[in-house]
Amino acid sequence: MKRIFALTIVAAAMATSAPASAADLVFSSWGGTTQDAQKAAWADKFAEKTGINVLQDGPTDYGKLKAMVEANAVTWDVVDVEGDYAAQAGKKGLLEKLDFSVIDKSKLDPRFVTDYSVGSFYYSFVIGCNKDVVDACPKTWADLFDTEKFPGKRTFYKWSAPGVIEAALLADGVPADKLYPLDLDRAFKKLDTIKGDIIWWSGGAQSQQLLASAEAPFGSLWNGRMTALAQSGINAETSWEQNITAADSLVVPKGAKNKEAAMQFIALATSAEAQAELASLTGYAPINLDSPKMMDPEVAKMLPDAQTASQVNADMNYWAENRDAIGERWYAWQAK
Repeated sequence: MKRIFALTIVAAAMATSAPASAADLVFSSWGGTTQDAQKAAWADKFAEKTGINVLQDGPTDYGKLKAMVEANAVTWDVVDVEGDYAAQAGKKGLLEKLDFSVIDKSKLDPRFVTDYSVGSFYYSFVIGCNKDVVDACPKTWADLFDTEKFPGKRTFYKWSAPGVIEAALLADGVPADKLYPLDLDRAFKKLDTIKGDIIWWSGGAQSQQLLASAEAPFGSLWNGRMTALAQSGINAETSWEQNITAADSLVVPKGAKNKEAAMQFIALATSAEAQAELASLTGYAPINLDSPKMMDPEVAKMLPDAQTASQVNADMNYWAENRDAIGERWYAWQAK
C-alpha cells in the first residue's frame, strides 16, 4: 500500500501517459505490486463490464488531492487512501459522500465504512526478516528494538500514520488494550534508543528492496509486501506477533468529474468476488465479509483476518482526530 503526505509530487512511474478523456475514469493508488493487483482485480474487470477505461495514476498524495479540490481542478475520480486520512478528509469537506444506493454496504466490514469512504483492504504491520543474512530473526516488537540482541539496521515506515508509534509502545511494555491515547513522550523516548539504526521506507516497494538487499535485514513492513517477497524467492520470515492492523479506504474527491462512474467502480471493487481476488493477489485482508469463503483456504489462513491471536487494532478514529498534531511532532523528531 502506500505514501506521501505533505509534498505534492507527481510520480512519472504511475502517471497516465495521456490526458484522460471525459469517458475515462482515473484511479490513484500507491503503485507497485498492490496497484498492479488492484488494476487486475478491479480496473480491468470494470472496463470489461462498463466499457469505461480506467487510467492508473499515483502515488496517492494528500497534498495534491487537497490542492485539486481547492482549485476545482480534480483529475482523480477514485483514490486509495489510508483509513485515518479518509475520516479526516471527509470531515474537512474534501470528499464526496458515497452513494450507498449504488454501493452495497450490507456485506462490508462496518469498521471500514463511513459516509465518505469504504475499505479498500486492510493489512497488518508485521515484523519481516531476511533469514539468509542474519543469525536470528526478531519475533516481537521488543526484539526489533533490541539492538544488542539483533544488531544492524532496521526499517520502519517514514510517514506519520498508525504503526510505528504503536510498535514502540508495545516494545516498551505497554499492554495492547492500554495503547490509546498514545503516550507520545514514552514512544519517542523508546524510538530514540534505535533512531541511529533506522532506515525509513516511504513506500511498500522500497521496504521490500531494503529487506531483499539486506541494507536493512529486518523491520516493520506491511504483511502483503512480505507475502510478495516470499513469492519472489527471498528467504523471508514473517512474525505475526502483535501484528498491528490498519486499513486503506476508497474515496471520491470533492468535485470529481466522473462521480457516477466512480460510485460504480467502488461498488465493483468492494464486491465479494473482487475483494477475494485482490486478497488472493496481495495477501491483504478483504473488507467484504463474504470474500474469505470464496478463497483458497490455504491462502485465506495467511491473511491478517486469520492472525488474530495477539492482533492489535490501530484506532483509526484516534488517528483521524490527532493526525496533524502527531505529524508535527513526528517530522520534527525525524529532522533532529
